[in-house]
Amino acid sequence: MAMSPERLDRFARHIVLPEIGGAGQAALVDTHIAIVGLGGIGSPALQYLAGAGVGRLTLIDDDQVSVSNLQRQTIYTSRDIGHGKAVAARGWLANFDAKLEVTIHDDRLSPDNAAALIGTVDLVLDGTDNFATRLAVSDACVALGVPLLSAAIGRFQGQVGAFAGHLRDQPCYRCFVGDAFDAEDCDTCAEDGVLGAMVGWVGSFAAMQAVRVAMEGKAAFGDPGWGKLHLLDGLKPGMRTLRIAKDAECSGCG
Repeated sequence: MAMSPERLDRFARHIVLPEIGGAGQAALVDTHIAIVGLGGIGSPALQYLAGAGVGRLTLIDDDQVSVSNLQRQTIYTSRDIGHGKAVAARGWLANFDAKLEVTIHDDRLSPDNAAALIGTVDLVLDGTDNFATRLAVSDACVALGVPLLSAAIGRFQGQVGAFAGHLRDQPCYRCFVGDAFDAEDCDTCAEDGVLGAMVGWVGSFAAMQAVRVAMEGKAAFGDPGWGKLHLLDGLKPGMRTLRIAKDAECSGCG
């Protein structure tokens, strides 16, 4: 895709990187990413994906901004309190880069509406805070043939995993977490607390991984790392990586 001089200047620091170059930047411009959950993880991820020039973004969240969000959800301000996160996030994007194409849905993703919400995207980045939604996202991605980046955080620990369960030899998110738990039972930031800067680390790392996926086959940086789970520790600090095996008996992709 040809870019105007203004757009070339905007993304010049990407383009001069040999691992990205013009082809990699063009791949970002042509990519459509859905962000499910516009909270602590989705906020910084959105900022860096928009900054990277991802051309099309679909934003999905049925929540409203509250004062307690402002400690870590950096796209919102006090004026957004009480307003829908999807609407407020679109407002932030309009001020940041009006050239990006943005679609919003103030709905909670479920098995009933997943195909309508994410059926046309190239990648889903899930930053939701409950297993029911995460599993609905995962199952929908497998069914629709869409790759998934799943990110989560609690207190001082975070994780980001890349899943392509629609591919014959790759695991899905359900291969990782299984079925043997209450899908609605999930630790929350309200109960356990969370370090604000920690969600920034997880969200920006998830955005970087999304950039890798978008550039697969187009630039040297394009290594999606399917089946890899990155564990981020903010107390030590440090990071380690695990590989998730495909479960042949998985109810989502087996």
